[in-house]
Amino acid sequence: MECRAAADLLAAFAEQGLRACVGGGWAVDALLGSQSRPHADLDLAIDATQLDEVISLMSSWGYRRAVDWLPVRVEWAHATGSRVDLHPLRFAADGSAVQTGLAGTEFHYPADCFTQGQIDRRACECLTARQQLVFREGYPWRPVDHHDVPRLRALLASSPDPGRGQGTS
Repeated sequence: MECRAAADLLAAFAEQGLRACVGGGWAVDALLGSQSRPHADLDLAIDATQLDEVISLMSSWGYRRAVDWLPVRVEWAHATGSRVDLHPLRFAADGSAVQTGLAGTEFHYPADCFTQGQIDRRACECLTARQQLVFREGYPWRPVDHHDVPRLRALLASSPDPGRGQGTS
């Protein structure tokens, strides 16, 4: 997905009052404040209570479901080649969240794992470096992980609050 397309999509979500938190490779670049590598898709953690609105909006923009593993995730594809991978989260009153996983598993998002970054000079919500590193544990790294993980570790090392690994706000 191109940088401008990712930023435009996030802006459209915000205009509709839909929460979208960037994860995956684009979240690394959001923390860095610039694109460091090509991205095949845009991973977004969304508020599960807004799922129907998000699905309607994605369809109206010309995206079609490519993979449907709801309630775990749903991947959307556009004729332009853009792909969006949506991960519905159930948010708690304290700001933490839970994502349903396969085979009865769950992924936990602490309240402090959400921060601000920027894509194409536009502010966006994204996952902290620490949370992104947590999500890269327990599986063999792909080539993109070999690119992203050193950058995430460097962000943590340079952050005034090493627990958060915040990017540009």
